[in-house]
Amino acid sequence: MKTLVVIGYVWPEPDSSAAGSRMLQLLAVFREEGFRIIFASPAEESSHAPDLRDAGIEPVAIRLNCSSFNDWIGGIRPDVVMFDRFMMEEQFGWRVEEACPEALRLLDMEDMHSLRDARHRALRQNRSVVPEDLNSELAYREVAAILRCDLTLVISEVEMQWLTQVLPVPEDILCYSPFMIAPDRRPLVPLSQRQHFVSIGNFRHAPNWDAVLQLKELWPQIRARLPQAECHIYGAYPPPKATQLHHPKSGFLVKGWADSATDVISNARVMLAPLRFGAGLKGKLLEAACLGTPAVTTPIGAEGMYGDAEMPASVCDSDQDFVEAAVALYQDDSHWHALSQCGPVVMESRFSVDIHGQRLKDRLNHLMNGRTGQSTLPFLSGMLRHHYLKSSKYMSQWIEAKNRLRDEEAE
Repeated sequence: MKTLVVIGYVWPEPDSSAAGSRMLQLLAVFREEGFRIIFASPAEESSHAPDLRDAGIEPVAIRLNCSSFNDWIGGIRPDVVMFDRFMMEEQFGWRVEEACPEALRLLDMEDMHSLRDARHRALRQNRSVVPEDLNSELAYREVAAILRCDLTLVISEVEMQWLTQVLPVPEDILCYSPFMIAPDRRPLVPLSQRQHFVSIGNFRHAPNWDAVLQLKELWPQIRARLPQAECHIYGAYPPPKATQLHHPKSGFLVKGWADSATDVISNARVMLAPLRFGAGLKGKLLEAACLGTPAVTTPIGAEGMYGDAEMPASVCDSDQDFVEAAVALYQDDSHWHALSQCGPVVMESRFSVDIHGQRLKDRLNHLMNGRTGQSTLPFLSGMLRHHYLKSSKYMSQWIEAKNRLRDEEAE
């Protein structure tokens, strides 16, 4: 049996973030392809993460900057190692290189961190993003991790364009791997049984928190025209600064954790997502469309979601347009029904697991069948691995020695 080791930044929480859902979608593809899957992470265990054993995945807790990792992964001798976000490749890539150099190395970007960071910096400076914004340390690190790996999974078509047209990344080491969903034939909740607006997103994700603050600013204008409507804010890990925004008198209700994101979205009349920066794909908009809940969002929110298809959302460039669209969609039943009905169709055509899962399988098989060892690495990738191996190795060994000394002194 082929073996995949995944080194996760965190334990997957599908009910807390789109990243957690997509990770489980990817692992399901590997399971279908006959892989034994071991999921390892240096993160603390979370009570909100499902038991991976139920999905046939073996969970393992690992330590950072510890040589025992080399012995552990060397003993497994995996066929494939997948790093969850480029930071995990930075921390563990050189150890994988030493312990199992023949393993195929994948990087799952989750989203393009350097693009999200560039957009955040541009927003704070009240300007648009330009290609030069990616001349940053974060971009250098992220692209270097991509070039050190055999294949990188990219979630968005727009990020594929940034990587290949703005940055020097060859397209043949990238694989477009968005959300992967199966057809869902459940009937949609009718409009007559829906009420209020909903917004949802993990509060630990900076773009989501910024969107909540935006909603707080825009809500009085919406409420003035829809005095019976409420805005329900859901999300994992709500901090005190978020719960302090709770204001029942104005209909702005910070609910926090949702027992079921499906229930709260499917029973809402309209999804609001005023995202001003970010990257990747938006799980909240995917789920809203699949459940027939029309959305009002921004170009950042809609990026990579709908392609050339009819959009199950109103996309707005300005705050005033956002307010007008939210009110209109809430009041116009015919417009609401048009967007509601097209949502599931568009999402199934855009993110079919049959299409995208098969593409990933084909790329994996091509690499595994044609790979003959490290000598096949492109020169640039080999050079980056060489220098990175030396610098990261000695830094990690220094931290390991420092931690060992601290532990000995504590005893």
